[in-house]
Amino acid sequence: MSKSQIVQEVENANAKYVASFGEKGKLALPPGRRFAVLTCMDARLDPAKYAGLAEGDAHVIRNAGGRASDDAIRSLVISYKLLGTKEFFVVHHTECGMVLFNSEIMGELLEKSLETAVHDGKGWKDVGKGPGSKEGQKVDWLTFTDDEKAVVEDVKRIRNHPLVPKSIPVYGYLYNVKTGKLKEISEATTVGRAGA
Repeated sequence: MSKSQIVQEVENANAKYVASFGEKGKLALPPGRRFAVLTCMDARLDPAKYAGLAEGDAHVIRNAGGRASDDAIRSLVISYKLLGTKEFFVVHHTECGMVLFNSEIMGELLEKSLETAVHDGKGWKDVGKGPGSKEGQKVDWLTFTDDEKAVVEDVKRIRNHPLVPKSIPVYGYLYNVKTGKLKEISEATTVGRAGA
């Protein structure tokens, strides 16, 4: 079986990376700078670049929307409890695709087919030929309509989680995909302030 072009490109890039890997094999398991970032999976975001990270510096947890889902919180808890992180950053971004649909739309699209849908500028259209699955109706897709409000909600969810100690500050930011600038969402950072 022949490999796709993407697989070949990834394997070639990895071979180059391995050739210059050097001392990185000696990095410690805990993140050296003792913080974690929860951010979106959007390909336009590179947390290493926007936060000045190198391998071994911080934990980066990514999901669609950068949401404080149960799984993201699970990762944050492991990050501090077992690996010593002391600060959390929640970083959402402008022009996030999560504002382009809601759970009902996603459920309906998946019920029609499992193929990739298209956005025509007005809304999502399913162009696949079934079968689909009703399972998408059971998922909370954690969509939102307001970028800054979503940052505040996620910081608040982390701050109020019973497994997150009050001593860990949780900061909220919005990354601008047009400029690369991080904008602190002051309401989120206030909500996430460390306490006794």
